[in-house]
Amino acid sequence: QVKLVESGGGSVQAGGSLRLSCAASGLTFNSQSMGWFRQSPGKECEFVAAISWSGITTLYVDSVKGRFTISRDNAKNTVYLQMNSLKSEDTAAYFCTGGRIVAKESRAWNYWGQGTQVTVSS
Repeated sequence: QVKLVESGGGSVQAGGSLRLSCAASGLTFNSQSMGWFRQSPGKECEFVAAISWSGITTLYVDSVKGRFTISRDNAKNTVYLQMNSLKSEDTAAYFCTGGRIVAKESRAWNYWGQGTQVTVSS
């Protein structure tokens, strides 16, 4: 019954910005930590960012810190990933996740969206 639907992916030039959205349904959003992972062909699934249910605690992989910002709007059951200063290495399918705790391990997340493609050209 839990459904996470990502949107906002697309193609952008290096240095550009993009905002991903994830609409959640079928869960108590206010009590869920939310996160973003990404995966490109030939690469393992990589943690990107996460945010606690309250929005107070955030976690980022070092490569995106200072460029990406995760946020959430509990009234809209939506989590966002604002991506600035995009690089070609950010190209990947981005997946929205939901779970009990904020963690970098993929196994800690119970719910996964279908993904949205982000392509950064140089």
